[in-house]
Amino acid sequence: MVAAYFVSTVAAWIFWPASWPARLAWIALNCVLSFVCAIIVHNTVHAPVFRGRNANRVFQILLSFTYGHPVSAYVPGHNFSHHQHTQTRYDAIRTTKARFRLNLLNQLFFFFIMSGDILKSEIRFARRMRRERPAWLRQYLLELALVMSAKIALLALDWRKAIFLILIPHQYAAWGVVGTNYWQHEGCDPDHPYNHSRTITGRFVNWFCFNNGYHGAHHLRPALHWSLLPEYHANEVRPHLDPRLEEVSLAGYLWRALIWPGRRVDYRGQPVTLPAEGPDADWVAAADLERYAWVLGAEGSPAPSESPDPRTASFRARGVSV
Repeated sequence: MVAAYFVSTVAAWIFWPASWPARLAWIALNCVLSFVCAIIVHNTVHAPVFRGRNANRVFQILLSFTYGHPVSAYVPGHNFSHHQHTQTRYDAIRTTKARFRLNLLNQLFFFFIMSGDILKSEIRFARRMRRERPAWLRQYLLELALVMSAKIALLALDWRKAIFLILIPHQYAAWGVVGTNYWQHEGCDPDHPYNHSRTITGRFVNWFCFNNGYHGAHHLRPALHWSLLPEYHANEVRPHLDPRLEEVSLAGYLWRALIWPGRRVDYRGQPVTLPAEGPDADWVAAADLERYAWVLGAEGSPAPSESPDPRTASFRARGVSV
């Protein structure tokens, strides 16, 4: 998929068609491929692809060009904020920030609602890493410098092609991958050890998205390789999961949730009660870099064999069986 993105982008740049229908088709293809690569970014920061650290560093740079943002930037808000504090004030991408009455607008504008807080916390996290994990900061800055330099160079070379073939697909990928958080967690129960996420089991969407439909299993074992998620879901998650949180068709769920009837309800069918909203809690200061050093992507330590949901300890402290 990564190779397909580069082949499509280079070929489109060289053989840019004269007709707009053909151009729009190529732009759409690049949007889809860039989004798929954003999914690969997500998987890579959880479970690095290669055994060698240098190989993972190079791969993250390549992925940064497909996604349009530093891969390392995915670590703070996702691995430390969202995974460890799902749907709480420490979660920078909690769904309760989206508060439109029309549920479709919550999904469409979710990325734009989140982007400011994501960027601010990313900068604060980078400042902390300067003191505590300078190797991670160097990788982050290298990815950032290379991606921005490439975008500036391509804009100077041909700004029209750069906008249609590079910037628009990259923006679509960022919008799409952040937006998945809305349908994956909206209306779920963040205080339940299994009902905190919505699972999509359809083969088609999971083939293209590397089994990211199995989101509950991923939260419970975030470093488990994506190819093993269906088996883990069947054996360890499904027996404890409310069946209303398992969907075969993503398109079918989105139609019901966003279009018809399009009501903002929880998985039981009851209207979602939005809590009083306020600024994010300081998850950057709360991040335990020693305990969770394995979630730092290429610069992380090897993941523990179990790589449990970071919230498991808090569930057990409350007497909840996990």
